[in-house]
Amino acid sequence: QVQLVESGGGLVQAGASLRLSCTASGPTFSWYVMGWFRQAPGKEREFVAARTRSGGSTYYADSLKGRFTISRDNAKNADYLQMNSLKPEDTAVYYCAATRVGANYYSAMSYSYWGQGTQVTVSS
Repeated sequence: QVQLVESGGGLVQAGASLRLSCTASGPTFSWYVMGWFRQAPGKEREFVAARTRSGGSTYYADSLKGRFTISRDNAKNADYLQMNSLKPEDTAVYYCAATRVGANYYSAMSYSYWGQGTQVTVSS
């Protein structure tokens, strides 16, 4: 059973940056894809970014390209979401999730494993 734990959320002002971390435990295979999603109050869970753990291919929501970057540190077995130039509309609970290579990375329904989420609040 894969277990995911996010950290790094918080309250920041508009324009600031945050880096979210996701650490995985359990059987983490090279063919897993790690994704980030977010969910604001009253809204559906939204795809943010995904990255294959072994191949390094990355995928982003079009609206977030250029501000958000997904990366991985193999030595620490951790995945990261670097968020720059944050806006109040980025306020949400951010989740990391894992799925297999070949799934629809943009769909939350494709992901079998989820972290508990970390709150990001951006004040104006």
